[in-house]
Amino acid sequence: MEPVEFGQLYERYAPDVLRFALYLTGSRSEAEDITSETFVRAWTASDPIRVGSVKAYLFMIARNLHVDWRRREARRGDLAAEPADPSPGPHERTEDRTELRVVIAAFQRLPEIDRAALLMRALEELPYESIAAALGLSVAATRVKVHRARLKLAALRERP
Repeated sequence: MEPVEFGQLYERYAPDVLRFALYLTGSRSEAEDITSETFVRAWTASDPIRVGSVKAYLFMIARNLHVDWRRREARRGDLAAEPADPSPGPHERTEDRTELRVVIAAFQRLPEIDRAALLMRALEELPYESIAAALGLSVAATRVKVHRARLKLAALRERP
């Protein structure tokens, strides 16, 4: 990629990748690290993009970085029970903070692949084909994952 093309790519997709990473991790600092590393990897990649869209390709890289980070952390020991980033975020500006916290807590209890599939579909409105390619699943399995993730999220929200 030429520098101009890369700069345009970064300007267009960095906010989406950051938001995606933030929802995956729950930590602003970790999400920023993942976003930076995602674009470094995209810039230095020698292989052509095999996913249907650039956005899905970047999400695939971000998700893989998140999964790798979690594996390394699991080898080091248990993660802290408290949130990694206590600074106020966008959710602080909503009217119903309690409901949002319940939803976020329930969302974080979903398996990682379910969170990724649901985020790509619901938040980023990616087509199932792009999500399937990014997650290494069939389109049918991706549709099922998204549907079941929505059901699990609804069920988790109902529990205290």
